Amino acid sequence: MGKALAEQYPAARQIFERADDALGFALSRLCFEGPEEQLRLTENTQPALVTVSTAAYTVLRDAGWKPDYVAGHSLGEYSALVAAGSLRFQDAVRLVRKRGRYMQTAVPEGVGAMAALLKLPPEKLDGVLEQAAQGEVVGAANLNSVDQVAIAGHTAAVQRAIGLAKAAGARRAVLLPVSAPFHCALMKPAQERLRADLEAIEFRDLTCPLVNNWQAREIRYAAEAREGLYQQVPNAVRWLDSMRYLAGQGVTRAIEVGPGTVLVGLLRGIDPPMQGLSFGEPGDFEKLI
Repeated sequence: MGKALAEQYPAARQIFERADDALGFALSRLCFEGPEEQLRLTENTQPALVTVSTAAYTVLRDAGWKPDYVAGHSLGEYSALVAAGSLRFQDAVRLVRKRGRYMQTAVPEGVGAMAALLKLPPEKLDGVLEQAAQGEVVGAANLNSVDQVAIAGHTAAVQRAIGLAKAAGARRAVLLPVSAPFHCALMKPAQERLRADLEAIEFRDLTCPLVNNWQAREIRYAAEAREGLYQQVPNAVRWLDSMRYLAGQGVTRAIEVGPGTVLVGLLRGIDPPMQGLSFGEPGDFEKLI
């Protein structure tokens, strides 16, 4: 992951070197060579994704591409704030490594779970979650598109919600292979542990506006950026609303920066007229041009 970028672009290679220095171990080697089981540990996955996304963004920036807005899905909000000049890259990778540890240890293994609900009629979601709770935690974690919602909470409550969602008309409702129940109330302990780390880091006013996860609204100031990262931990990622907001501002092109094309795929189900492109490998550059 990110190896071809580092080999072809000195600016990308420098980002990986800065990540290694900031973290005190060879994150670059873990990205390029694995082993995969180590890369999949949340405390490694989170800084790895921020590093690859920032490396790709740096290549675009140096080629003269400048965003009018930025947004990031969950962890991606850190990369977006780096791109907007609010957060220094080294601070971001150190923060997300701690964030990963805090999230992993917030809930004992097996206690929490997440599931994807596909094509559940939107008006049925609240009822499904209310019925499934039965005194436990279960809520919307990622409001990704009209057709895709991820839920998180106590394992039994999530499993009840899967059955109820299928009965309510969902095309599919399946458990997700994740290490913790992200973006739900069970993440409150992780949120509180992260507070001191966020307060210790310097945030700057943004050079371009960011549409945040927590409120799906435009922010421009340092204090708003810090508060958004704090509040997103136990709250839902409002991606559908964020993309609709950008479409309402006249945005016609969105570039997914970093590994994969998940967000481009979601965009097709949110605002088909908006052009979704991606840049995570050197070969993507010709497509952008």
